Amino acid sequence: MSLFKKRILISDLCKVLEAYMPTDQVESVYQAYIVAATAHDGQYRRSGEAYVFHPINVAMILAELKLDHHCIIAALLHDCIEDTSLTYEDIVKDFGEEVAHIVQGVSKLTGLEFHSTIDKQAQNFRKLFLAMSTDMRVMMIKLADRLHNMRTLKVMSRDKQIRIAKETAEIHAPIARRLGLNSIRVELDNLCFEITHPYRYKVLIHQIKKQCGNRKKIINHIQKEIEARLEQEGLTQVIITGRRKQPCSIYKKMRIKQLKFSQVLDMYAFRVVVDDVAQCYQALGIIHNLYKPLPGKFKDYVALPKSNGYQSLHTVLFGPNKIFIEVQIRSEDMHFISEYGIAAHWHYKSTSRNPSELASNWLGSLLDIQKNSGTSIEFLEETKIDLFPSEVFVFTPQGDIIQLPYKSTVLDFAYAIHTNVGNRTLRAKVDQIGAPISSELRSGQTIEIITHKKAKPHPSWLQIAVT
Repeated sequence: MSLFKKRILISDLCKVLEAYMPTDQVESVYQAYIVAATAHDGQYRRSGEAYVFHPINVAMILAELKLDHHCIIAALLHDCIEDTSLTYEDIVKDFGEEVAHIVQGVSKLTGLEFHSTIDKQAQNFRKLFLAMSTDMRVMMIKLADRLHNMRTLKVMSRDKQIRIAKETAEIHAPIARRLGLNSIRVELDNLCFEITHPYRYKVLIHQIKKQCGNRKKIINHIQKEIEARLEQEGLTQVIITGRRKQPCSIYKKMRIKQLKFSQVLDMYAFRVVVDDVAQCYQALGIIHNLYKPLPGKFKDYVALPKSNGYQSLHTVLFGPNKIFIEVQIRSEDMHFISEYGIAAHWHYKSTSRNPSELASNWLGSLLDIQKNSGTSIEFLEETKIDLFPSEVFVFTPQGDIIQLPYKSTVLDFAYAIHTNVGNRTLRAKVDQIGAPISSELRSGQTIEIITHKKAKPHPSWLQIAVT
């Protein structure tokens, strides 16, 4: 999404909308802009820019995902009920009940007293999911709103930058992933990483550029070889694109797997888009004949799709010059769902895996959590558990939540509490039942570590610990 690098005007937004909307709908979006500009007149952002440019940017993010005109209008008006004199009734009168309902869903809670910042955040989060259960576009606007705020976060104080980046990494980026909104999720991840670890971000960006610059010719050569071999075997209508891994995903892999930068194998990735499912497996066989696959690195997300509807074949290959290449193979339908996620529901109906149905299933589980949660903070924490399948959230006996990588053991938990606790671990209880320190943890468990001052670390612990 390169458009955010320059100031986006209403004319830029209308130009994008004209590519997929009828003229009368684009005109209604322009009318919404006039209403928003009038309502926000005299309001400015921290950067000094007129406030109305924020809703225009939010609307542009959603226009790039080809959302319907009701959603784009609601995006332009999303802060009006909260920050201006415009009312719900005004929006109903000018733009209808549907738009007004979406705007109200996005509006934060006002006029209530909260005990703490986390309580306020949790209450807002709970309201957001309840509104989202009746219209998914509420969350789409909220994610676009957060993305633009993250893009412009550097005008804030350092403390505020870190607080907002952590909240985004914990809540918004995982929701974007769960809803299949890949472009938003990737950008949020990288913006959060840049703010929370600025030095590591700069170092990784430099290393990636350096490595890719050194190997540009060989990467182009591999792409041409794959194209030629697929064409030779009769797959002529194939789109192949190359891409570099993002700094945030490389850092996560280095941290979780304890790797050096040079040990991250699949630094380069190619995406192969074919016509249908049968051609996915045909292309896989052809590519495996061209380059040897790395054992244990093949993943079939076509037969077993991810929870957000994502489908692709993933394989890692031994390329020339000792380069490891990741290849993703998918059909046009799968590629569309991968790029647009839940947004595909509003302008694409031919796929058998309906992304809105997958999202609704997830929302159903969230509403179950909502019914069983006593407070908004409990709901927030339990929803975090549901959002992080790659991580586990367990509790101390005092009720504190400890976040650990997926497949972590009781020993990892002990060291997460404190190094001295880990070093003196004697035995443990999981949900009040004795358990070996090698036990794999599951989200929601309560762990108690029993220590002894004479206990010492054992060399075998290196095989038990994941972190």
